[in-house]
Amino acid sequence: MTIASLAEVKDRFSAYIEACKASPIVVTKNGKAAAVLVSVSDDDELESILLACSPRFKRLLERSNREIDRGEGIPHDEFWKRAKGGEGDSFGA
Repeated sequence: MTIASLAEVKDRFSAYIEACKASPIVVTKNGKAAAVLVSVSDDDELESILLACSPRFKRLLERSNREIDRGEGIPHDEFWKRAKGGEGDSFGA
């Protein structure tokens, strides 16, 4: 992992974009971590990163876990049947 100041990253942005392919770059502002540059190899990886940072998605997962803990979930096979558009209730209906 590399740590670089915002000023340095601004001056050499293209080089840091290349460098983050090897490992994340922590960008600091006034000596404190402000951002991280990470490389993504495809749309699926980008989507995973964006979801991991989404407060709304985190709340959805927490709510779903509470429902499962209360026994209100659906079996794994039923989930995938519904997700793939098979018989049964569809998601979001």
